[in-house]
Amino acid sequence: MIYNLYKQLSSTYGKQNWWPLSGYMEKFDEVSIGAILTQNTSWKNVEKALENLVSAKILSLEDVLEIDEEFFKNLIRPAGFYNQKAKRLKNFAKSVLSVKKEKINRQFLLSINGIGKETADTILLYGLDKLTFVVDAYTKRLFYRLGVIDNEKIEYDKLKSLIEKNIPEDLEVYKEFHALIVEHCKNLCRKKPICDKCFLKDWCYNKQN
Repeated sequence: MIYNLYKQLSSTYGKQNWWPLSGYMEKFDEVSIGAILTQNTSWKNVEKALENLVSAKILSLEDVLEIDEEFFKNLIRPAGFYNQKAKRLKNFAKSVLSVKKEKINRQFLLSINGIGKETADTILLYGLDKLTFVVDAYTKRLFYRLGVIDNEKIEYDKLKSLIEKNIPEDLEVYKEFHALIVEHCKNLCRKKPICDKCFLKDWCYNKQN
């Protein structure tokens, strides 16, 4: 069912082509910065912060490490929690710039303060093209409502493993599936779902809280 879900979402929404890169930064740097900035906020807010960074010519993790922290806070203010995120980004930059990029793996990223599993997997998948599926709240919501899992509070790695075992080991599938889940949950499978318009309604157990 999981791979069929991917194919149905793909057929309906088409190619998503994430990560939405600006073209001004190296992919790893922009994905890393974006992934940290998007913690506890919307992507629209992150876009504003990224635009500020580009305008100020803060275009790399090296720039993040060197920039005055107070000035940096003002640039990323639109993303919210800017005091915390400024410190987090500077610490992240210091950590990853101290090692060769080929040494950056999930265990290393999770050892950095403020980097959880979702952020780490986002950086690995979209920033480094590593085969690791990104699980987020949308994934848990959709899979619960479709009856794939019994509890929306399922442990992150358990759901990640379940998905990875049921889809091809294909980088594009990993990227597109995650992006398609986000798209579907933003459009239809919201906290208050729009079930009457949903093309998955025949699959859905309607397990809303």
